[in-house]
Amino acid sequence: MYAMQHLKRVDHVTYACAAGTIEKWAWFHIEVEGGTLINRIDDVRPDDPNDSMKIWCIDYGEFGVALIEGIDRARQSQVSAFAERHGDHAVQHVAYDTYDLEKFQEHMKAMGGTPRGETLVRNDGFGILKQMFARGYEEGSAAETTFPEYVQRPNNETPEEVAITFAEETGKGFYDQVADAVEQEDDAPFFDFSRMPADWSVPEPTPIAGTR
Repeated sequence: MYAMQHLKRVDHVTYACAAGTIEKWAWFHIEVEGGTLINRIDDVRPDDPNDSMKIWCIDYGEFGVALIEGIDRARQSQVSAFAERHGDHAVQHVAYDTYDLEKFQEHMKAMGGTPRGETLVRNDGFGILKQMFARGYEEGSAAETTFPEYVQRPNNETPEEVAITFAEETGKGFYDQVADAVEQEDDAPFFDFSRMPADWSVPEPTPIAGTR
């Protein structure tokens, strides 16, 4: 028996850029791939003497790309640490649009998953957006592990509403949650696979109409 489908599509992909390379990758995504720069924040924590990041957001209509680059001050930015470990333009996280974020959270927790922090709620101009960042896929520093994000964008069925939009609050909420996890040395992974049944087996593939 198959589980209920909770995810609609990929909402956006976030790449961590090495120091001084965000312009290069913005050129690539805009001029080569044809994306549109819809938001540019050059410092999400301008008053923080310790560290911060840039976040530039590029829209493709059906999904988006976020480029982030660390700003190191008194200490190394979490984004700089991630790029240092994984390389320039490494995927830090993929965000998935859900049908119902709250129901998915309940299901995810019951199956053994743990979010990074509280659900963030904001208005991005198209209505209320809910987003949840999870812990890393593997055990380790929150600054250096890849992780999933889950969002819900209500009423995004019309061409005007389907465009991916970002706001400064997104960067702040995400950055603060990871920063808090690093400070608290919360290195636990996202999922507890001991909940996986010992007799679980891979189901047979289900053909989807219209595919090869």
